[in-house]
Amino acid sequence: MEIEGYNFPEGLYYEKNHFWARVEGDLVVMGMNDYAQLMSGEVVYVALPPIGKKLTQGKSFAKVESGKWLGKIYAVVSGELVEVNEELEENAKLINDDPFGKGWMFKIKPDNMDELDNLMTDPEEIRKWLKAE
Repeated sequence: MEIEGYNFPEGLYYEKNHFWARVEGDLVVMGMNDYAQLMSGEVVYVALPPIGKKLTQGKSFAKVESGKWLGKIYAVVSGELVEVNEELEENAKLINDDPFGKGWMFKIKPDNMDELDNLMTDPEEIRKWLKAE
């Protein structure tokens, strides 16, 4: 779906620090949303934390850098980091080129899938949040 000119694919969860989440089996895949990747400009670097790192929903655990800024990456759910997109080490621009596909960032084994309920899915809620940004 398009909201305020930005792509917010249906079936994903969105959090207020500009990251998305998608359930794949018992894992949650996360990445940067369309608004964030467009506003940041070309992403040039993503800090890939070690596998096994414990994450807490809403807390920063990594950094992302573009030509314009250095930003924090916030966990969409609490749990264990089980996979990182190693392609981003060589080509961080994948986040700009395909933020919901090849530009995914991390896979998390969540402690509690119910935490996804804290994220946004309703287009009207996303629209209001985006306008406030």
